[in-house]
Amino acid sequence: MNRVILIGRLTRDPELRYTPNGAAVATFTVAVDRKFNRNEADFIPIVVWNKTAENCANYLGKGRLVAIDGRLQIRTYETQEGQKRWVTEVVAEDVRFLDKGGAAASASGSSARTSPGQDGWNDVGQELVNDIDFVDRNGDDDIPF
Repeated sequence: MNRVILIGRLTRDPELRYTPNGAAVATFTVAVDRKFNRNEADFIPIVVWNKTAENCANYLGKGRLVAIDGRLQIRTYETQEGQKRWVTEVVAEDVRFLDKGGAAASASGSSARTSPGQDGWNDVGQELVNDIDFVDRNGDDDIPF
């Protein structure tokens, strides 16, 4: 099984290109914090294809928080000098936008929003606040504990 799931921030804007037969491909790098040392991060190259690549190029930018679901790919190529080089990258199958920086919530297009205010997160927990009886500390009521 070859599965990679990452959450991190883009280190630069995505670069969008097209193959000779018209397929879109976007590349960018994601900085992922290390679990035990938040002062260190791993910088992981990401490759995205087709419509997802176009959506990433249109809606993502440097500093945006994303979740990547994809597979690890290791490939080789030969330089003009004849040296063999290895490249390790994540080929993203799904890219989710995790912050309110753009008009879409998912690069795969499954849950696009028209504006950041319509994402439904503004009212999370509001029903709990409305049901809590707050104690008036300046009043004459005795606190039962």
